[in-house]
Amino acid sequence: MSFLTLGISLIFVLIPLILSKTLNLGLEKDTAVATIRSIIQLIAVGYVLQFVFDAEHMIYIILMVILMIAAATHNAQKKGASIKGIIWKLVLTFIVIEILTQAILIGFQITPPTAQYIIPISGMVIGNSMVLSILFLNRFTSEMEEKDKETELILSLGGTPKQAIHKPLISSIQASTIPTIESQKTIGLVQLPGMMSGQIIAGADPVQAVLFQLLILFLLLTTAVITSIMIGYLSYPTLFNERMQFLKERLTEKKNS
Repeated sequence: MSFLTLGISLIFVLIPLILSKTLNLGLEKDTAVATIRSIIQLIAVGYVLQFVFDAEHMIYIILMVILMIAAATHNAQKKGASIKGIIWKLVLTFIVIEILTQAILIGFQITPPTAQYIIPISGMVIGNSMVLSILFLNRFTSEMEEKDKETELILSLGGTPKQAIHKPLISSIQASTIPTIESQKTIGLVQLPGMMSGQIIAGADPVQAVLFQLLILFLLLTTAVITSIMIGYLSYPTLFNERMQFLKERLTEKKNS
């Protein structure tokens, strides 16, 4: 694909812009900004990756992974602003997931330790972890606000914070992981995954593309579960003080500020 054909493909952006303007949907600005940002960011990343792949030096790979973690943390922390220390909790979660997945992939020689494999897979893993953390934090804070009376009742009857938080915590973990699990049930029937489709379009053997896509699906499943569990168990203690009292105001003070 050339820059000319890319320019022609902007027709797919023009269509929603026209529809938004015609129907007064008010999506023109966001659509235009999203399109411009995606073009600039992806083209810039393309040239950076080309340099990293050519250099094939571990320091550049590590820097790229650090950049991904920093960007993911910046985006996800907005949803968990009411959770004390959410930034370091997110960073720790992303680092653990990255180390775990790459250790298994490289340790068992599933993929080679090269930039061509490490960076794209890290991007998918960290990106998925970011989305899952946002889903979890959004659901968890809502659950805790709705069930504050139930939480305080359990505490008043002698329950521990862990017992008081158990139901909303488990419910939030389940809710945030369900989309990943459900999407895997219909994969290949309802849709062909983007990475697999990209490989096939690039001329790869369809069977090999399927095998690699299955590897990514398994990775994302692990990512979904570990992300929700880690963020959940790292976050809930901050909602209680040393006297085991529920600090509901922490859930609303950031929201109202």
